[in-house]
Amino acid sequence: MSSTSSDSVPQTLAGKVAVISGSSSGIGLAIANELASRGAHIVINYPYPSLSADATAVAASLPTKSIAVCADVSTIDGPKTLAETAYNEFGRIDIVVNNAALAINLPFEDQTMEHWDTLVNLNGRGSFLLTQHALRYLAPTGARIVNICSVSSRGPPPLQTIYAGTKGMVDSFTRVWAKELPPKYGCTVNAVSPGPTATEGFLAAGEEAMKVLQPTIDATPAAKRLGKPEEVAFAVAFLCEERAGWVNGQHLFVNGGLFID
Repeated sequence: MSSTSSDSVPQTLAGKVAVISGSSSGIGLAIANELASRGAHIVINYPYPSLSADATAVAASLPTKSIAVCADVSTIDGPKTLAETAYNEFGRIDIVVNNAALAINLPFEDQTMEHWDTLVNLNGRGSFLLTQHALRYLAPTGARIVNICSVSSRGPPPLQTIYAGTKGMVDSFTRVWAKELPPKYGCTVNAVSPGPTATEGFLAAGEEAMKVLQPTIDATPAAKRLGKPEEVAFAVAFLCEERAGWVNGQHLFVNGGLFID
């Protein structure tokens, strides 16, 4: 079920259509729940047929008409499939959230070309292609593009050469698109950067990984804890609101002050 009841939430996104890559779990799912609670129709995205039942159940649990689309955005054709399916179902796209991403934490010497291809194709190229394909279907005014970046794009730790590099790409995409796209498409483009966040995937890293991360958590000014997916989702939803139409080209850090630019 949706984590937020739409009955008590103003329907400020009623009728909007939101495409969220990588949204059957984790931060993407939290974003889907938040936007749906405000009235948006959601296009849930998942990469593999084996995830179909779970993703379909997620879409069915949302309080608005929503669909689940199997499309691997790390491929050349996946982003096009996702954007086209959304348009064919709803006739427009109002919100694009580039969320799908993977991280690999390894010493620089141990990072391989397979790691390179996996992360660059998903984190970088996937965001590039999904946005490019979605542009032709964007609502003529008031559309929103939100890139889920990472604190690693500006304050990268050791072991994240490729991951931080791909998020640096997304950071730069945001700056360029925020200048180039609004005059042509009537949209805004912004980024949200989570820090360490308590998603299923993150928590599955294991006790040893959490021990390594603990000093970072302890250094977070707002509180010594992981972020919550719904806290990231709230920031994304703010940028999607009509009243945020004058916010463009911004990089919103949602990490308790762990990184302050």
